[in-house]
Amino acid sequence: MFDTFSEKKFLLKELVKRDLTSKYKDSVLGILWSFLNPLLIMLVFTAIFSMLFGRQIENYPVYFLSGRVIYDFYSAATKGAMRSIKSNANLLKKIYVPKYMFSISTICYEFINFLISFVILFGVMLITGAQFHLTSILAIVPIFLLVLLIFGIGLILAVCNTYFSDIGHLYNVFTLILMYASALFYPIEIVPAKVQIIFTLNPVYSAISCFREAVVYGVIPDLSTLAYLATFAIAVFGIGVLLFSIYEKKLALEI
Repeated sequence: MFDTFSEKKFLLKELVKRDLTSKYKDSVLGILWSFLNPLLIMLVFTAIFSMLFGRQIENYPVYFLSGRVIYDFYSAATKGAMRSIKSNANLLKKIYVPKYMFSISTICYEFINFLISFVILFGVMLITGAQFHLTSILAIVPIFLLVLLIFGIGLILAVCNTYFSDIGHLYNVFTLILMYASALFYPIEIVPAKVQIIFTLNPVYSAISCFREAVVYGVIPDLSTLAYLATFAIAVFGIGVLLFSIYEKKLALEI
């Protein structure tokens, strides 16, 4: 399925560039929305939930935003990859293009937005007087594993959505539930101990937890949590690649 990647660099670059220009071509603020969107969401959620959890969570804006940027990246990237085949149906019917490139380019585009959101996060940390820790560099590990997870789930969803359009609607509901099950805006300690076990099975929560430990709390991420995230991400990535390899040639007949 995967040709020599060096031969596809130009195509990937052009697809990502197309996504960037098409999103902001009719916008007055353009790419500034990538900065404003997470900032505005943080302000709204902070205004609402800091009254409830502000005493339990030190520096609530940073706590919320550090979880939100991870969740937003996962949600946007997997949804984009899910729609990537159908949204490029006209092009795929005219010329041969490796179909997985559309899913990869969408994820790369959302990764760029994710990197932009780091500017907002670090800016909020500066404004609120949060400490910057050397352990922040360890955040690379959960981020890498999250990207691996997103690629796997993205490829699986791209195949499933091509055959079953209802997958898109169901996945929107799933990501909404996932948001509340990832402790974005509340401390996990308020959840009953038995329910906390369910949270630990959520790989997105695992990525958020490890990211917060490295960036916000200045400690080494929990190794058992990282091990679980790595195992889950590698397994899903393998399943995604295998499934896409099996169905890639058949997808053109379904779009």
